[in-house]
Amino acid sequence: MNQTTNSILMIRPVAFRMNEQTTVNNYYQKVIDGLLPATVNAKAQQEFDAFVDKLRAVGVNVIVVEDTADPDTPDSVFPNNWISFHENGDVGLYPMFAENRRKERREDILDILEDNGFHIENLVDYSSAESDGYYLEGTGSIVLDRDNGKAYCALSPRADEELFIEFCEDFDMNPVIFEAFHTVNGERKPIYHTNVMMCIGETYAVICADCIDDKKERKMVLDSLKGDDKEVVLITEDQLDNFAGNMLEVKGADDRRYLVMSTSAYKSLTKKQIAQLEEHVTIVSSSLDTIEACGGGSARCMMAEIFLPLEEEV
Repeated sequence: MNQTTNSILMIRPVAFRMNEQTTVNNYYQKVIDGLLPATVNAKAQQEFDAFVDKLRAVGVNVIVVEDTADPDTPDSVFPNNWISFHENGDVGLYPMFAENRRKERREDILDILEDNGFHIENLVDYSSAESDGYYLEGTGSIVLDRDNGKAYCALSPRADEELFIEFCEDFDMNPVIFEAFHTVNGERKPIYHTNVMMCIGETYAVICADCIDDKKERKMVLDSLKGDDKEVVLITEDQLDNFAGNMLEVKGADDRRYLVMSTSAYKSLTKKQIAQLEEHVTIVSSSLDTIEACGGGSARCMMAEIFLPLEEEV
């Protein structure tokens, strides 16, 4: 299977703000004092549009769908948590922790993708687990190494172990399960999404191994990555706090590989880390300060990768 794709789904926000329902376990969110909600949304839209322009400039096929004002979905700019698209034509739908995030699931998005020539074979819907209080937030909770048939998951209130194993069985992936933490006000707290602390490209992986407090688990995860011939680029917790783990590799024109991240993530990296990554990919960065501050998510969260086959190829 391909690890990277040229096609990305992104949702342009219309009512972006700090989501009060997700702050209970997303410790990256902040209130920006003195800014009216309309100003916050306008800034988020400016960041979104500039980001899309940068992706398209290098040849990434970005399908932009406008969010709707009703229902109220302040986090709609992060679609990778509720939907995933796979090479066999399957679409995964996921159970979301926050009630207002469940409203982000939109059937018309499937129609839009079909209108863009993609083939959808089957829906694999886990969302009913919400009613029992179990969650698995898509490729936020799960970081996929498609090429090697592995799925990495840091367990958290938003990543249930049994649901994750069910996903791995359904999509024929080998589970790599661990716990990851970061320090919040002097306490170690679970990291809410796996894709905040690690990213897997075709030939490398970026990971904050210091977040895996259990030494056996840490060794197991690192051995798994190195065993698949990935060059492991280690980042610190301080870099993680600047969203340096929240990156995504995509393909641009002529199948050239790009690693996409925010400006804050890029600025937090050392020259050595940048040189390591540039041995593999070309880096694309874009300013996402407002989206990161209010949303507690960054570049990777904004991109839902489309691996679906094209209708003409089916």
